[in-house]
Amino acid sequence: MFGNPEQMAQAMRQFADMLSAPQGSGPVNWDMAKNIARHAVVAESDPSVMEGERRQIVEALRLADLWLNEATTLPSGVSNPQAWSRSEWIENTVPVWRTLCEPIAARMVETMGGALGGAGLPPEAQQMAGPLMGMLKQMGGMMVGQQIGQALGSLAREVIGTTDIGLPLSDTAALLPGGIASFSEGLEHPADEIRLYLALREAAHHRLFQHVPWLRASLLGAVEEYARGITVDTSALEEQIRGLDINNPEAIQEALSGGALLKPEETERQKAALARLETMLALVEGWVATVVDDAADGKLPSAVALAETVRRRRATGGPAELTFGTLVGLELRPRRLREAATLWRALKEARGIDGRDALWGHPDLLPQADDLDDPDAFVRGEAAWDISQLDAKPDEDDQS
Repeated sequence: MFGNPEQMAQAMRQFADMLSAPQGSGPVNWDMAKNIARHAVVAESDPSVMEGERRQIVEALRLADLWLNEATTLPSGVSNPQAWSRSEWIENTVPVWRTLCEPIAARMVETMGGALGGAGLPPEAQQMAGPLMGMLKQMGGMMVGQQIGQALGSLAREVIGTTDIGLPLSDTAALLPGGIASFSEGLEHPADEIRLYLALREAAHHRLFQHVPWLRASLLGAVEEYARGITVDTSALEEQIRGLDINNPEAIQEALSGGALLKPEETERQKAALARLETMLALVEGWVATVVDDAADGKLPSAVALAETVRRRRATGGPAELTFGTLVGLELRPRRLREAATLWRALKEARGIDGRDALWGHPDLLPQADDLDDPDAFVRGEAAWDISQLDAKPDEDDQS
């Protein structure tokens, strides 16, 4: 389909000015992805955070963190509260996005390079085209980076802080004045109450992410497990690019930048990882909602209404689901948030704050998906566990 290798080499040189990432830097051109994301937010205005806005957000996060001391036994996770512009959010969260996206991006880039470099070429031509395979894979990384940049730019225009999607995107607790303003549109509550409520949610998430040492690895590991189970339909990719003119770089770029090419097939392994991720996200969101409700009770008149606004925003698939569908090929939505919140409230009533929060001490202590169907049965179960027994050897248990 590409003609002789010399024609192919000449055409590939036309892509040289688009390939800014050095060889060996990974499957995605992240510099380009960040630039695309920044351009997307700047195009719709992304002013720097003013000193007054910064002060309001820092004070809200500190006050929220103080209120949470009465609602949970987990210590503070807010050490250096900050206010970010959308561009700063992109810059500060890219390291985690890189961890999340690169496993699947590597598979996609490899497939793109193989399809472009080998489809329709006789064996001798493939051998002659060998030196160009690195460039072809780099071009695939550019295409994937372009899609990631567009997705991050879209997400940055909607997020409020670092924990909107339920994953630990940063070790720093931060809120975006622009995100708070967008969230507040159409709401008739006082601006300071909205800001404080959102600060409570941000600070509560960071208590979990900072002081439950296995939680971060568990959440990010579920996404990585999903990526490891990906199988790519190469025939569909080859069908997409069959007939393209190698001398027309724009046509190739348009074909490869389509989202359909980056949507993986869902295997049983991926379904299991997704189910585990959904349950864990529901437990995190349910705990946060419960703790924030308790911390705001009697102090924030609009807390109940704001909680329902947040629940609707999360349940309808907001920015997280759309972005993950683009970046890593999976939908991300805590579908069972209400059930999880009900379970955490019941645990507090039965075991108190200490007993409820003690479940975060080990992943084996947490409720499972089936427990969300019957929270009362879980609450009526063993009220106290000895974590040391979880690692005990069978013969040690027998002798005790």
